[in-house]
Amino acid sequence: MTLLGSTGSIGTQALEVIAANPERFRVLGLAAGGSDPAALAAQVLATGAQRVAVADPRAAKAVGEALGPRAGAVEVLAGPQAATELAADGADVVLNGVDGALGLGPTLAALEAGSTLALANKESLVAGGALVKAAVQRPGQIVPVDSEHSAIAQALRSGERGEVERIILTASGGPFRGRSRAELGEVTVEEALAHPTWSMGPVVTLNSATLMNKGLELIEASLLFDLPGERITVVVHPQSVVHSMVEFVDGSTIAQASPPDMRLPIALGLSWPERVPAAASPCDWTQAATWSFEPVDDKAFPALRLAREALAASATHPAVFNASNEEGVAAFRAGRIGFLDIVDTVERVLDEHEGVQAPALDLESLEAAQDWARARARELLDAHA
Repeated sequence: MTLLGSTGSIGTQALEVIAANPERFRVLGLAAGGSDPAALAAQVLATGAQRVAVADPRAAKAVGEALGPRAGAVEVLAGPQAATELAADGADVVLNGVDGALGLGPTLAALEAGSTLALANKESLVAGGALVKAAVQRPGQIVPVDSEHSAIAQALRSGERGEVERIILTASGGPFRGRSRAELGEVTVEEALAHPTWSMGPVVTLNSATLMNKGLELIEASLLFDLPGERITVVVHPQSVVHSMVEFVDGSTIAQASPPDMRLPIALGLSWPERVPAAASPCDWTQAATWSFEPVDDKAFPALRLAREALAASATHPAVFNASNEEGVAAFRAGRIGFLDIVDTVERVLDEHEGVQAPALDLESLEAAQDWARARARELLDAHA
């Protein structure tokens, strides 16, 4: 298998799963941005990977030096397209844990090479939409790694697709659950990065705080499981033990439950449809516990409404939704705008986007829509700064 984003949260946990099951998995290639060359080189040495991709060309030399005597046995690819080139190698499984819309190229390359794609990079499916689905060569080629979509895939084993009434995505509610819109106006970056349940990278954590992450997941679920947005419900579940549910036409609801630990959906992504023994700890049913569920406050957190509107509007609106949000998150992390400005900017950019319908969608028009969205979002964000 090939791991993209190997030094990030998903990548490092995937390597834990692989290290615990050396008879089951073999790493062929690793890819990372290059912010920590020593860590990437250490991963190469630990796994015996034969190829390594580094997005930052300046870091490639440092990775080679850190490999020491083994440098001559490892091919180092460098540059923005390095991960895409690595993803095209034809490994049995490609885990895409790259951050943001940069994951689209590797997603398409892995699918076109015939690899099973263990997809943790939801943005590539959200942005690529019809292009990604057109690249799929066989049923089940994309295996979701998000805990929610993994839960849905597991629950769907309980019935036929025609028996599905709706999908229920669960959301922790993030660090600001229960706050009104007015109370969110003074939120700091440090507060937004303090997720109450999950340990994730900063971009995903901030998206969880605004519930943009759940908006992206709603779009992803619609594309993965071929259900319209109106048949996908989101409920807040602060304990993050029930990861999502599927309701069937007879009134039965099947839920997947486990303590919050990404190693479980990662292990399933790497080995689907087989399960990896002891991938994570199960629920302790000998201890008293309470699970609660509540509706989302759409006034304080309008991201889900915007996601549904983007999904229904055109083939490029989801890409614009994601691209403008990435610009907003970057501006907020830099201290240039307020917390509420992130989603407010996304809404304005979506309202202005004309959209391209699926039959006319190609990579050029998709990239043009994303470039326009980023530029327009920056204009609006600069006005707030």
